[in-house]
Amino acid sequence: MKTSVLGYDVNYKVSGQGEQTLFILQGWGTKLEVYDSVAAAVSDGMRVVQFDLPGFGGSEEPKESWDVDGFADFFLAFAKEIGIEKGTLYGHSFGGRIIIKLAARDNLPFTIDRIILNDAAGIRAQLTKKQKRKQRRYKFLKKVLLCRPVHALFPDLIDDWKSKQGSADYRNASPMMKQCMVKAINEDLTDLLPKIRQEVLLIWGDQDTATPMKDAKLMEEKIPNNGLVVLSPAGHFSFLDKPQVFKSVLRSYFKLS
Repeated sequence: MKTSVLGYDVNYKVSGQGEQTLFILQGWGTKLEVYDSVAAAVSDGMRVVQFDLPGFGGSEEPKESWDVDGFADFFLAFAKEIGIEKGTLYGHSFGGRIIIKLAARDNLPFTIDRIILNDAAGIRAQLTKKQKRKQRRYKFLKKVLLCRPVHALFPDLIDDWKSKQGSADYRNASPMMKQCMVKAINEDLTDLLPKIRQEVLLIWGDQDTATPMKDAKLMEEKIPNNGLVVLSPAGHFSFLDKPQVFKSVLRSYFKLS
């Protein structure tokens, strides 16, 4: 289905029915269909809303570079547009950042029942000495190679080098979404975790390298009311790596027989 939110065409779908509603907030650069198995796990007992954030899947990208708060504001506008004022929020990876931002706000015009953070982002990684050296080298090379006289001498070679820098998500993003991504990953949400008042279920893959287990442990330490479930062996997309275990965890959590 399509709807218009804040002037953007937004792709979404609703499945299941029931008194409870689950919103699925996606990871960076994914499509809503990636989370069909999450929705199917519980849609026999509750309503599930999946949607593509602006710039992802079938939704238009932002016309200006948004930070995480921009995406959080979009969620509130989307929920209002489809007429749902209350629900549980599930966030995978980048979706977790948005939920942390929302849950830490005061006087939110949406009632968050409960929260599920699945391999969620939000903890800014501390760079190792090796990573810091690599970062300094990259900045130096970028400054030298992209200056006009040097670039004019070797344009193809330098453009090829530039295209290979950064993570796969960054390389695959449009110029606008790259700006949004940089704003997101440079913001550390650790100080917001103690402000989360809702019950939180943390679900993590033990082999996650994008948002490692130490992030899960820090969230477990900082969030007042939470429980941690570790899936093994599983990576950053633990809900796909261990689908049956993940399904059992969700159904148990929502008390679905």
